[in-house]
Amino acid sequence: MESSNRQLGLSQDAAIVLALAETAVPFAHSPEDEAERWVRVLRLHGWVGAALQSLGVGEAPLETTAQPVSLLRRRPLGEDVVDTVTQQAHELARARGAGAVCTVDVLFALFAVYGKTFDRALYVRGTSRDEVIERLPADVESGIASG
Repeated sequence: MESSNRQLGLSQDAAIVLALAETAVPFAHSPEDEAERWVRVLRLHGWVGAALQSLGVGEAPLETTAQPVSLLRRRPLGEDVVDTVTQQAHELARARGAGAVCTVDVLFALFAVYGKTFDRALYVRGTSRDEVIERLPADVESGIASG
């Protein structure tokens, strides 16, 4: 099988993050709520979790309170954003020649899929995309088993 066509495995932490996201994200009321749920799940696992915790990112309510309910929108039925993020994470890991998808790949997939919506979810928790990236290990591959 050609390596570009094979599905990469997941690090233990990435597998946990994606499994938890499958149970939480589909019940979000809006993309903003989805992004907040992703932050909640990520903060507990892998290299990204360590970075978020080192920045003081803590628990937060599962509600998006900054926008009136009338402005919030749901995804169309059948659209599976967790699957979209998972596929993007696999592509990113493959592009960097990784042996497995790690939480860093999931994070960058979230940046690609959610854009400013994910940046805002980080902001309401007191951090930014740049601060999180700064806290990630320079050599992700060396710590793939835990990332």
